[in-house]
Amino acid sequence: MERYEKILDLHNDVQAQLVDAILTDEGIPHLVVSYRDPAYSSIFQVVRGWGHLEAPESYRSQIEQIVDDLDNAETVPDDDYEGGPFND
Repeated sequence: MERYEKILDLHNDVQAQLVDAILTDEGIPHLVVSYRDPAYSSIFQVVRGWGHLEAPESYRSQIEQIVDDLDNAETVPDDDYEGGPFND
């Protein structure tokens, strides 16, 4: 079993869940580490950030590419969305 290394920082819960889901689907071994500690009212997340992602070093470039692709993905503007609950 390869040793896990810190690969990148995670900025929030949404990013962490999305990256976790994609890496799981791709079969990439990883671990999401949150700095949240309810005993200290999550003070560590305020100081250190949300958390980080760990994985074997051999997957670093693949993971970084996936996260870069997510960060650069374009979203659909609300005007172009036709499936909302308020459309007639």
